[in-house]
This record gives sequence, structure tokens and C-alpha cells, in this order.
Amino acid sequence: MGLLDRYAGAEDLLKAYGEVYRQLVGLRRELEELRRAEKEAARRIDMLNYQINEIEAARLHPNEESELRAERTRLANAEGLASLAQQAILTLDEGSPETPCAIDLLGNVLKSVEGLARLDPTQAERAAQAQTIYDNLTELTGNLRNYLESVEFNPKRLDQVEERLNLIHSLKRKYGEDIPAILAFAAEARRQLETVTHAGERIAELQGLESKLLTELGQRGTRLSEKRRAASAEMRRAIETELTDLHMPGAQFDVDFQQRPDPRGAPLQDGRRLAFDATGLERIEFLIAPNPGEGLKPLVKIASGGETSRLMLALKNVLARADHLPSLIFDEIDQGIGGRVGIVVGQKLWQLARLHQVLCITHLPQLAAFGEQHIGVRKQVQEGRTLTLAEELSGEERLTELAQMMGEVSVGTLQSAKEMLATARGASHAS
Repeated sequence: MGLLDRYAGAEDLLKAYGEVYRQLVGLRRELEELRRAEKEAARRIDMLNYQINEIEAARLHPNEESELRAERTRLANAEGLASLAQQAILTLDEGSPETPCAIDLLGNVLKSVEGLARLDPTQAERAAQAQTIYDNLTELTGNLRNYLESVEFNPKRLDQVEERLNLIHSLKRKYGEDIPAILAFAAEARRQLETVTHAGERIAELQGLESKLLTELGQRGTRLSEKRRAASAEMRRAIETELTDLHMPGAQFDVDFQQRPDPRGAPLQDGRRLAFDATGLERIEFLIAPNPGEGLKPLVKIASGGETSRLMLALKNVLARADHLPSLIFDEIDQGIGGRVGIVVGQKLWQLARLHQVLCITHLPQLAAFGEQHIGVRKQVQEGRTLTLAEELSGEERLTELAQMMGEVSVGTLQSAKEMLATARGASHAS
């Protein structure tokens, strides 16, 4: 298909077709998901509603769990917290008959330092420092009294906090590792519910768009097919001409277009609907009948050998500019042909080598003479091992090799080798 499209110059048509094809494939994928969702919509809607209602009923806020844990700690340890706060207040501000409180003692210190500063002004900073300490201690005592009043002995509230934490733990097991994850789950569930609820509307919208894309795909696919069919007729004539040159008169070539009806396929103007894929509305196959009366058969099923090599040579010559393969290898292309046809084959290989790297394995001297580079391959036994040696031949070595390909090396075969090289050079330049 790629060779035919390049030969036809249909790349732009294929690109335009491919753009619509990709849109249609994406749309059908979304339609399939929506239809599947619609079938289980009732069950899905019930589940999503349950999940959303359960999370919303909890009325969570992001920092709630840490705040509840701190409150639970305070409630569970209320007695100890009150005792410690009371002890601190007693030491700071109340004291006992035997032990004055810290604030009274610090007040005495403040009076002494203030007297010191009056007599020695350099100690004014010490007096200010003592005043700050006294003020801070007084403020600390007030804060502790406020805290003591806030300490709550409330078993009922402790039970409420425990229940709330258990609820959060239950929601975390179902919906996420923390409260933000639970809230995110609820948001996604609401989005899915919106999608499922309106799936019917979206399906109707996409079905309308699918119909438009299918129509456009059919139009673009038809133009692509027409371009291919026109090119295939031209290709058939050119390849059959090449086969005649290669001593295969009567050989036939054709491009088989295979289209398959599909009720969901692309519509044509004649009312038919055809299956399609990324390459178009048809599949193609190259057909060959090497000899008259044999009937056209797929190229891939033709037996290997020299005949196939000549078929491929004809095909490659016609498709030379459309074929992006950098290297081509021909083996046994000389099978069943004589010297006269060998010159024609050699000339065509030389032409093909203007656009590709061509390697040809041959025993026919008329064909080998056309090579721009001649490599001799031979086996040699060394120390009990068989080695394959390959070396480039030129000058006299090449003449000798060509002469050996004709038989015994003699004045006559060497002269024939020279004439072959001259003929090859002349034919190459003429082409």
C-alpha cells in the first residue's frame, strides 16, 4: 500500500483521510465508554449518590482530625492538667505560710534593684530587666488561671470526640488516606455523577458527529481509492513492459483491490458502506502471472528463484522513486536466462543503482560486467577449516574472473570479457 501510494503521489490524500480517521476512532472510543456507562447507569448513580451523601453528611474540614486528636488528649487528661496548672499557680502567686510565693519574692527583688538604680544610675538597665521579669511572671500567672478555668472535666464531650474520630477513620478506609483525599474523592464522584446523568445527551451529540465524520471519511476515502486505481493501471502497464524486456513475454501484473461491506462502515454515494482502517477503504495485493495461462496469483506466493528475482527487478524499476528501501539484494536473477537477456537485466540493475544500493549475486558474466564494483567470493580450506573469502576485483583480476565465468581462461575468453565490459559501459552510458 505504501509503495502504491508513493507511486500514485497520494500521500496528501492519505494524510487528509488519516486526520478524519483518527478523529472518528477517538469519538467511537468515547461513545463506547458512554454506552457502557449508560447500561450500568442506575447502579452507578445509586453508588455515587451514596458516596457523596456519606461524605457530605460528615461535614469534614481539612484540619479537623488533628484538632480532635488534641482535644481528646486534653479531655482524657483533664484531671492531671488541672492539678499541674494549680500547682504552678500556687507556687507563683499563692504560696503558703511557710513558703512565700514567687511573685512576692520577685517583688522584693524588684524593690531592691530599683533602690540600687536610684543610688547608681548605671544599674537602671538592671531595674528595667527586673520589671520585665516581674511583668512576665504576672502575665504567666494570669494565663495559667485562664487555662485552669478552661480545663473541662466532660466525659460526654470525650465520647463525642471519640465518635467523630471513629467516623473519620471509617471514611479514610473507604475514600482516602486523609481528610483532603476524602474531600477530593467526593468532588470526583460529583463529576462522575454529572457525566453519567447526562450520558444520554452526550451520546446523541456524539452520534450526530459520528455520522458527519463517517460521511467525510467516505468522501476522502473515495478520492484516495480513485487515485490508487488510476495509478495501479499505469503501474500494471509499466511493469508488464519491464517483464517483456526481461524475457518474460506474456507475463501479467495487476493490483487487486479488496473491499469489504460493513454496516458500520464509511458510506459511499452509491449507498454501500465499506469497512475501513487507517490506510483507507480497501486492502490491496500485488498479483502476478509469470507465464501465459497460469492465472494471476499473489506475489507473496510466487515460488522463489530467478523468475521471482526478475519480477522483483521489474517491480523495483517501476517503483524506484517510490521505494524508500536503501539497499536491494538480487540472488539467482540469472537463472534461466541467456547472455542477451543478461545484458538487459544488467542494464536495468545499473539504472536501479542510481537510486538504491544494489547487490547482485550472479554466475552470468554478461550481468557481472555491469557492476561498478566486482567482488569475487570463493572457499578455501586452511588447517582443516573451510573459510569463505571475498575480495574486490579490478583490472586484470576482473577480466580473468569474467573469463573464468565463461569457461577456461584463454585469449578468446579474455577478449570476450573485455568486450562485455565495453558493452556494459556503453549500455550504461546510453541509458
